[in-house]
Amino acid sequence: MRLRLPALAIVFAATLPAALPAGADLTLPRPSPNASVSQTIGITTLSLTYSRPGVKGRVIWGGLVPYDSLWRTGANEPTSLTISDDILVSGQKLVAGKYAIVTMPKRGAWDVAFSTQKDLQSTTNYDPKQEVLRVTATPDTSQPHQEWMWLGFDDLTQNSCNLVLRWQRLKLAVPITVDVNASILAAAAKEVPNATRDAWRVPFRAASYCFDNNVSLDQGAQWLEQSLAAQKNHSNLALKARWLAKDGKQKDAIATARQAIAAGQAAKENTAATEKLVADWTAKK
Repeated sequence: MRLRLPALAIVFAATLPAALPAGADLTLPRPSPNASVSQTIGITTLSLTYSRPGVKGRVIWGGLVPYDSLWRTGANEPTSLTISDDILVSGQKLVAGKYAIVTMPKRGAWDVAFSTQKDLQSTTNYDPKQEVLRVTATPDTSQPHQEWMWLGFDDLTQNSCNLVLRWQRLKLAVPITVDVNASILAAAAKEVPNATRDAWRVPFRAASYCFDNNVSLDQGAQWLEQSLAAQKNHSNLALKARWLAKDGKQKDAIATARQAIAAGQAAKENTAATEKLVADWTAKK
């Protein structure tokens, strides 16, 4: 008995896989997986996005990655660095923004370039005119084996770090410095005039930073007065007392500190530190 054509079509259709939704695709792992890392220095954020090729028994330097030729510094898409504020790279200014990192490996010191080119694919269409900074760094080739290429930030201090590449037995470190004080003062200058909610707090925090770090003290004193004008409380009165003491005005410092203590006690705050200041200053009279 023969099947009619419509019935045969139904049987055949039943043997096919279900149709994929429109736009669906199969995602497979990349041989060089993507990676990203972020580091904050002061209030400046540095972010890297790159791909991590493996050694896989290959000769990397002078082999897979030729000497004296531009390299995308990874695999797949270009490696990118995004910075939220201006920084110094090997002592040279790099303004806030997003950059592709392109290197030229050499047997001696490497070139490390930062480009704003948005259509960079590998290095075949590299446009030197869009390069904004190029520095040099000398690699250390005596490191422990690193199978998967690693980029990140190391040797961290309060205002600096190294942008580091590790792969195979090589380490390349490019020094980065952040002017933390300048970044914070610029942010404060922008935010203080716009402070409305808790209007005393923003100028107080800006003034505290100036006092604690001994920077821009004239501007900090103005911010403190703005805080006091918005609301006098234990925090900003105590800072005012410390500022007066720093300026050698001990009598005024003691009187202001006592005002701070009274304000703190009325608000049921801990005033022990300010009370100790008064005791120490009174003992020195």
